Amino acid sequence: MRGVWVGGLCLGLCGWCLLLTAGAAEQPAAWTEADVVAALKQPRGPQLGSPNAPLTLVEFSDFQCGYCRRFDAETLPKVNEQYIQPGKVRLIYRHLAFLGPASHTAAQAASCAHDQAKFWEYHDRLFKRTSPVAFTVARLKVYAEELGLDARAFADCLDGRSYARQIETDTLLVRSLGITGTPAFLLNNHLLVGAYPFEMFRRALDEILASPPAAR
Repeated sequence: MRGVWVGGLCLGLCGWCLLLTAGAAEQPAAWTEADVVAALKQPRGPQLGSPNAPLTLVEFSDFQCGYCRRFDAETLPKVNEQYIQPGKVRLIYRHLAFLGPASHTAAQAASCAHDQAKFWEYHDRLFKRTSPVAFTVARLKVYAEELGLDARAFADCLDGRSYARQIETDTLLVRSLGITGTPAFLLNNHLLVGAYPFEMFRRALDEILASPPAAR
């Protein structure tokens, strides 16, 4: 979805909707907003870049989301080339599987591919599929075979719903920040919701990177 306001304090960085949200009703009891952000920034699951990068970019995405597909095709390669590979930014991927059962199953399949160190290849394969039947269990297994994954291990993971609980938990945590659409991003402690061209991403990343560490 295009940029939208989410409840909270607008920081106004580069004219973007960069904000810190107030607590939401879905937030787990005794968890603060800082707890949720810290949990989502944990270095587990798919990621790119140096763990010592000064800026952490957490992406929240759904494989059925057209704007997520656009970010993956048009913006992520430039962010990777200019910020992730030079060690300025570490990218952490989180599932926000909110567009129905097919999104949830696709997210589980991508996590199963991550077990075999093929998350990003599988991620790219899914974003190239736009058919309504592209995310059936049978098709998801075919993509794994096409990428050379161990078919038996992948099927056991997917059929056994090994990552169902984790994806449900991540989705709940993300929604507790007031995020209702994808793509969405955490830039250190700044929250951005919406699809933007690379130039706006570049300006925001540069401004945060240029700020004192305590202000990031």
